[in-house]
Amino acid sequence: MKALLIIVGILAVILIISQVFAAKSQQDIETYSFKVVETYDKFEIRTYEATLFTSVKLPMNEYKAVSSKGFSILAGYIFGGNNTNEKIAMTSPVSMSLEDSMTVMFMVPRDLKKENLPRPDETQIEFREEPAKTVAAISFKGWADSEKIEAYRSELIAALDAEKIPYSDRFYYLGYNAPYELFNRKNEVIVELENAEL
Repeated sequence: MKALLIIVGILAVILIISQVFAAKSQQDIETYSFKVVETYDKFEIRTYEATLFTSVKLPMNEYKAVSSKGFSILAGYIFGGNNTNEKIAMTSPVSMSLEDSMTVMFMVPRDLKKENLPRPDETQIEFREEPAKTVAAISFKGWADSEKIEAYRSELIAALDAEKIPYSDRFYYLGYNAPYELFNRKNEVIVELENAEL
């Protein structure tokens, strides 16, 4: 019994250390920055500047499969899977378009320009310039899955309809945490708005 308690104690210490390390590393990651324009009860309106992303489009729309495959392909590129074996800093959040063929995107660090980026080994990867945009965003905690993402997408639609705010069909899921982070997980569903004059 004593040995079991010691093992549990050691595992608990390892877990705490790993989560402290994960939280610290998350603080050092460059993020897709935005400005909050207006806050409502269930969502907020934001503006994003034009930003460059690496992207891969996959012929599937199930969150778990797309996030796993898309993350693996793009992570391979930034960890050196390119013509110069260059490593590129990880950024946050990972973005996924919510459509029949989902696109997974990593933001390119702002100090890098498209013309200077190494060529990906994986031919599926493309560079995508996302224009400046105004969006509505709804946040949720915990682990994401297809059902939860769809539930918050529906909640965002209902809230926008209630406020009579016009929106497009361009919805995205944003995930802010690495898979090994267990606590303080942050997720968002955003949609581009049709009318930026708010």
